[in-house]
Amino acid sequence: MLKLFNNHYYVDLDEIENVVNLEIVQLSGGSSEQQIKFVKYDIIKMMLETVLTEREEVDDSLGIQSSNGTTIPFKISFNTLLQNKIIKKYDI
Repeated sequence: MLKLFNNHYYVDLDEIENVVNLEIVQLSGGSSEQQIKFVKYDIIKMMLETVLTEREEVDDSLGIQSSNGTTIPFKISFNTLLQNKIIKKYDI
């Protein structure tokens, strides 16, 4: 497990499914199909890619707000995913 910002974090895959609102839609003719909200899915996908591919040095002693080693896209993505409970803090 990787320590980041003095905590351990993980990606909750079940929460991604909840956030993209997997829905069953009734079609004409009585059949149904599952649909997801593609805009939410694409945004979450891009944010996860940003967080998982960050190459800048992270200074664990500075914390999330004052860390100058991370990029603005990383900070926005990480905080948004954390706020939406897709990234969760792992308590050891």
